[in-house]
Amino acid sequence: MDLEGRSALVTGAAGGLGSATARHLAELGMAVVAFDRNTAGAEETAAGLGAPAVGVGGDVNDDDDVAAAVAAASAAGPLSLVVNVAGGGTRGSRTVARDGAPHPMDTFRYTMEINAFGTFNVSRLAAAAMTANEPDADGQRGVIVNTSSLAGLEGQTGQLAYAAAKAAIAGMTLPMARDLAPVGIRVCTIAPGTMATPVFASAPPALKDALIANVVFPKRMGRPEEFALLVEMIARNDYLNGEIFRLDGGLRFPPK
Repeated sequence: MDLEGRSALVTGAAGGLGSATARHLAELGMAVVAFDRNTAGAEETAAGLGAPAVGVGGDVNDDDDVAAAVAAASAAGPLSLVVNVAGGGTRGSRTVARDGAPHPMDTFRYTMEINAFGTFNVSRLAAAAMTANEPDADGQRGVIVNTSSLAGLEGQTGQLAYAAAKAAIAGMTLPMARDLAPVGIRVCTIAPGTMATPVFASAPPALKDALIANVVFPKRMGRPEEFALLVEMIARNDYLNGEIFRLDGGLRFPPK
């Protein structure tokens, strides 16, 4: 897909992966809407991109907030790319803790909401707007890139809620691609490993060493810019659809 002159909606744009993606897409000539529940962070990201970028604050699970972000993107050009990065982890917990306490249900529910539910909500509302786009020669109207995690493919002990939420996002990939094929929208998912977001980049050296111990090569955390490059590749290569792409330097999580 030709990206120049089109608009993109990036959720979680105040964070490391989201802001890097918004910046990269703006450099490619896209009008970017940075969407995040951290309104000040979304506006800061957009301000760093220059016109015609817009920062929109809101909750990915609030239909009105998402509609406002979609409308802002559609006003800037044909909304042709959605990158769902919004989400996050919560404090880890085992299914049953060592003291016999069961996993808190509210923690599990909240983790599912901010990751899986939010990703689906933005995808469904943005896809509905994309159907109004003029199709290209292949009948293509847009692309959705969702963000799972290596934890969603091989979660570690104590990662149950986060792993389940990210696995749900991975599981959406193929059926969503099949659902949206008749209207010309492709869907792919990125499953990052340990990425050098601001939180991890500022971690103590001993923790950083532990995080990259099982990375095969290169022996470091992934860079947010590398995530953004993969988003670009997915958007530009029209034959990529229904796939989950690992971005992990060959990392395989140990059980603990």
